[in-house]
Amino acid sequence: MIKNALLSVSDKTGIVDFAKGLVELGVTIYSTGGTLKAITDAGIVAKAVESLTGFPEMMDGRVKTLHPKVHGGILAIRDNAEHQQAMADHGIEPIDLVVVNLYPFRETIAKPNVSLEEAIENIDIGGPTMVRSAAKNHAYVGIVVNPNHYDKILAMLKEHGELTKEYRFGLAKEAFAHTAAYDVAIANYMSGVLNEGPTPPEYLSAYEKVTDLRYGENPHQKAAFYKEIGTAHGMGALKQLHGKELSYNNIVDMEAAWNMVWEFTDPAACIIKHTNPCGAATAATLHDAYVNAYEADSVSAFGGIVALNREVDAATAEEMSKIFLEVIMAPAFTKEALEILEGKKNIRLIQLSKPESGQVTVKKVSGGLLVQTEDEIQEDRANYKVVTKVQPTEEQWKALEFAWKLVKHVKSNAILISNEKRTLGVGAGQMNRVGSAKIALEQAGEAAKGAVLASDAFFPFGDTVETAAKHGIAAIIQPGGSIRDEESIKAADEAGIAMVFTSIRHFKH
Repeated sequence: MIKNALLSVSDKTGIVDFAKGLVELGVTIYSTGGTLKAITDAGIVAKAVESLTGFPEMMDGRVKTLHPKVHGGILAIRDNAEHQQAMADHGIEPIDLVVVNLYPFRETIAKPNVSLEEAIENIDIGGPTMVRSAAKNHAYVGIVVNPNHYDKILAMLKEHGELTKEYRFGLAKEAFAHTAAYDVAIANYMSGVLNEGPTPPEYLSAYEKVTDLRYGENPHQKAAFYKEIGTAHGMGALKQLHGKELSYNNIVDMEAAWNMVWEFTDPAACIIKHTNPCGAATAATLHDAYVNAYEADSVSAFGGIVALNREVDAATAEEMSKIFLEVIMAPAFTKEALEILEGKKNIRLIQLSKPESGQVTVKKVSGGLLVQTEDEIQEDRANYKVVTKVQPTEEQWKALEFAWKLVKHVKSNAILISNEKRTLGVGAGQMNRVGSAKIALEQAGEAAKGAVLASDAFFPFGDTVETAAKHGIAAIIQPGGSIRDEESIKAADEAGIAMVFTSIRHFKH
């Protein structure tokens, strides 16, 4: 039975109504600071925690609940005679319900120019201690860290007079997750203060479930989508405006499409299938960018994921509505565009902000994690080297730079054929580079004549250059660095192809 409750919350959502409901059920409430004020200002009877402890809040509130009469009341095992005798000897009241959420540490450090001193003062000590004490003793004590439970708890108490054993255990699990995520935020903040960089001695992160997914990559695999707690970036910040629920594969492809389209400052469109681009283009308008991307490979575009780096207007929406697409992503949609696209029941419309730089990629492997910085090195053609007798024309330079921005997003071995505005052919994920080149060149067809070719890594042999020459490629961009570079350079010179070395590799496994 719940006779005494301790309420001390930073998030005061619903706390007044909850306190009122508890008092109506005959529960005595003890509270602290701002929570006590909010409750009593609403005309609800509550007692200060110092009436339990005999000590006032002190040291700017750092010390108020760290006391045996609080923690003894929480931790005492109710059917242990020794514990009961200790409570009687020392005048300790049992506390049957603890309602605590913690100082807003994550919200504090998210503010611009927050000082270390301010961040430290928002590290809660008494709160996590009470949460963990109550969670440990969940066999006898209810611990509530989430306001979403208030209504259910009141209903359960009205019906049964107590919280069920199973419900208390669930509350305890949630409470330990709450304090664990809180400590992760503190540790990561301190790692940043110490400038430990993207690969600190301990890699810590906490996630909360957004939704269960219908299945994983295949129907027999279970899956869910989680977002990082306390942050709002990347896929964790997406807003779905329309359409059926997202799938596991949708989200994987969306990540690839979103990172790719923001390589460009001009209006751009990328269409993705299986994390690789089947078409990508830039243009003076978003409509033209999408049309060009679609025409790059109209067969593969069917059922694709489309990412756009501008607000979607009616003209672009009308064009996209002509075929089946799984997802359309953009930073915004006009009212007219939404009206057009919402006419297609199943298409997912996703609103998302530009990706943040300076992030890391994390890949789970059995028993561990691989962590690396994003592939977002700043590049400048002034640092590239033309290694052939033939120099690229200005038009070819623009095409080479366009292709180079895209090829790093294609699965290795990666070959990409383009002009200065759109992709013409893509060869991805082959076991040898010339195999990828043949696929890309075959897709480009006659459009390969006078186009450029980008390779994410060096050519181990001259065969890729020889194959490109047969299809009329005019210029090539690649990292260089092979022991057989001279073989590739010679083949380019013989074919009259300009070739540029970047000295930067862009593998994507």
